[in-house]
Amino acid sequence: MRYAFAGDRKISCDILNILINKGFNPSALMVTDGETSSHSDELIQISKLSDSLILKGKKDLNDLEKLRLLENLDLDYIIGIHYPYIISSQLLNIPKIGFLNLHPAYLPYNKGWNTPSWAIMDKTDYGATLHFMTEALDKGDIIHQKKLEVAPNDTANTLYQKALDLEKEVFTEALEDIVSLNPPRSVQKEEGTSYKKKDLEKIREFDLEERVIVKDFLDKLRALSTNSNDELAYFNDSNKKIGVKIEFFNLD
Repeated sequence: MRYAFAGDRKISCDILNILINKGFNPSALMVTDGETSSHSDELIQISKLSDSLILKGKKDLNDLEKLRLLENLDLDYIIGIHYPYIISSQLLNIPKIGFLNLHPAYLPYNKGWNTPSWAIMDKTDYGATLHFMTEALDKGDIIHQKKLEVAPNDTANTLYQKALDLEKEVFTEALEDIVSLNPPRSVQKEEGTSYKKKDLEKIREFDLEERVIVKDFLDKLRALSTNSNDELAYFNDSNKKIGVKIEFFNLD
């Protein structure tokens, strides 16, 4: 199996280590750069690849010489793990079998961004999915997926941590099929949900005068309790934004 690895975040390091420990070393590496990049240096260290085989940031995705490099590697796959960039059709068509993506959601529900938040808000199935990438966001054929129970005391943050563990499980279970170069493909149903990053902003503000059902209020707080202050619920007090998050305790 010949593959290029594309990723960021700790989970991408975990998955790359799984592949290498199984004897599958990457032929090339694609990492992020800039302020939002978190694990590029660690991925480079794990891969043990020379700099000539590493694509860094968006600029290299548009570099014809770098793309020709990938084409000349005769790749079966590009394996994307929390790789945040939009992938061009040219790049999607480079691997012979496909560009794979590991997504923290139970597709076709919660395509796109902030998947645990919208699973709580919409009360949709949640989990992890390994699928083929297409030009349409998170709509490619499914290779393997598993559901995750959403507990009544889960917040978006706790649910996401569970999803990260499940993503590794899904990938490990699918690895034999990936290595066979003939992974199963299931077409996604037309139903489902999809969200952009900006959609979460539309539900963050609370109106302190609004009458609410307590359960709906708690669910919204759960959905907006993440590890980022930029995603928290808030209310305005004297022209100041006051952020709110919820935490649960078992009293029994």
